[in-house]
Amino acid sequence: MKKYILSSLAVLSATLFTACNDSLDTDPRVTELTAATFPGKPADVEALNAATYSIMNTLGGGDQSSILNNPFYWWSLMSDDCYGSGGLQDNVAKSLHHFTTASENQYEQDFILLYGGISRANNQIETIDNVDWNDKNMAQRNQLLGEGYFMRGFYTLLLTQMYGDVPLITSTVITDEMQQQVSAEEKIYPQIISDFVSGMNLMGTTSGFGDGHANKYAAESFIARAYMFWAGFYKGVGDLSSGSAPAIDLVQQEGCTAASLSQADVVNYLKDIVASGRYKLCPDFRSLWQYSNSLLWDEAHDGVGHAYAFIADMKRENCFDQPGMGNGNTEEIFQIQFMNASKWAIGGTYNNPRMYSNYLSCFWGLRNGATNDNGKRSKTYPFNQGWGQGTPSCNIWDDWTYAENLGNYKDIRKLGTLIDLDNELEAYTYEKDDCEESGYGVKKYADVNLDACAADNDSWWSRCPGYSASSLDNKQQGDHFEDYYLMRYADVLLMLTELTGQVQYMNQVQARAGVPLTTSYSLTALQNERRWEFALEGLRFNDMRRWSGVDKHSASSYAAKALQLQEGKQIVCLGQKSAKRSMHHMTSSWAERYAATKGFLPKPQAQITLMSGKMEQNEGWKAEDSPAKDYKVIYQ
Repeated sequence: MKKYILSSLAVLSATLFTACNDSLDTDPRVTELTAATFPGKPADVEALNAATYSIMNTLGGGDQSSILNNPFYWWSLMSDDCYGSGGLQDNVAKSLHHFTTASENQYEQDFILLYGGISRANNQIETIDNVDWNDKNMAQRNQLLGEGYFMRGFYTLLLTQMYGDVPLITSTVITDEMQQQVSAEEKIYPQIISDFVSGMNLMGTTSGFGDGHANKYAAESFIARAYMFWAGFYKGVGDLSSGSAPAIDLVQQEGCTAASLSQADVVNYLKDIVASGRYKLCPDFRSLWQYSNSLLWDEAHDGVGHAYAFIADMKRENCFDQPGMGNGNTEEIFQIQFMNASKWAIGGTYNNPRMYSNYLSCFWGLRNGATNDNGKRSKTYPFNQGWGQGTPSCNIWDDWTYAENLGNYKDIRKLGTLIDLDNELEAYTYEKDDCEESGYGVKKYADVNLDACAADNDSWWSRCPGYSASSLDNKQQGDHFEDYYLMRYADVLLMLTELTGQVQYMNQVQARAGVPLTTSYSLTALQNERRWEFALEGLRFNDMRRWSGVDKHSASSYAAKALQLQEGKQIVCLGQKSAKRSMHHMTSSWAERYAATKGFLPKPQAQITLMSGKMEQNEGWKAEDSPAKDYKVIYQ
């Protein structure tokens, strides 16, 4: 069996790098060494590189202020595929879903973390030539420099998609001009895509296969993601298959010498990934997710105890923990990796003690039931309990079912993504303070138990070769090691179809799902395919935004209308399954809140104050936008 417990990324001591709390002043350099002496050798740059990547673990793992820091999780909650849900006290999750805020600095953590990552990348870029590189290790130098550019582009992309127009920081020496927020459309996206282009031209093609690092292909795929958002959201190109998106100007820097980048360039980069043959779709969609592990598969066939029927028809060689599947699988282009090193504590901006556990599995886990025993295998086998925040919406189940019925087919991805609680977990009960329960749970990233495990709420990971208990010593919260996918090969194929109108790429994704193949391109078919393939992976929300166009962010836009369809759905609240309520927005409507904010979060007031007038609050989040922007308790 493949071993997953040890991370393949180097992990630095939490005390080696420091950063002050002021996000724009973050300085990740070693405190006891100076820029004149560090980095002095290639291994030092490798250490800087590991520190740059480590921000991803803090984003993807760890519990800060009762909400997971993962931006893609936030975007799932903001989309029409999830509700906020959780308990009465879980106001951050519900705030995200209703486009409200319970405090003026509620969304500050990611703002700080992303600028910290940018600062670390800047330091890596600026100091790399302190090392006396020679011809023998110049490829290593270029790879590390390319990764620095790529990660700066990646963190900046997340930052501006979350907060809009922000200061663009491209140096560790932050000038007054650099502290002023700038136009994302005109200044930030050209820099983001230039950073990805630099990464593409500097990095090689040998790294990045299961080792957690970026490579040329990761850069090519993120060029496409960033360009497509810029062209759709800011330039209002509704259907990219027409080839009418404008070119974007580039910034001259090492690895990026072209004056501009066109839609045709983006298509060529994606085709380069396909032509390389380095990636391919896993043969079974279920192979991507830990519920298909071979230990659970064995229990489905041994005739003893429980049997998880959903994976019984799989080939054992396609199980999550088999070669080429699961973590490090054949379609994984870029991801966040985790390891068995979490500690029992909450806190630490850059070194959260729980950062090495994929805490999404805990946040999306099934909440305790009315008898406080949903962690018992007799009730929820093979899934474990968790916080139940961000449960799937009625909308995604209903829309998916409608599409199946219309086409007279069954899409294995629906039950490969969602738990149908009433039919799959008949003994499941709701907690007395549950809010916005749809009757569905998250199967992607869901933690899995086994009959073979030692106790209820144990995790299948504890049965893997190489496992040793972490210092967290709480399997329900600490033993979550499934990679978080940031870019899959399926996305490359679907982006190619959207950019070219050529359905043969999308057909590969459809064929794996066992659904009818699209014979002629339509944007609607592409939109549905992206929704089903990447449901609950955090891509839906920004897809909705770019399909709305910059001039269409009204209450009648694609995103606003899709979000508004949540109104009136029948949900379970306060554990009363027999007395369902109608879903309502807590302050106004989803359409109005999306139109007011354009999908951006509020900039934290503490950071606005810190910048002394150089940064402004986003539309829809200003004082005059009360009470529509203010969190309101509606479940009592």
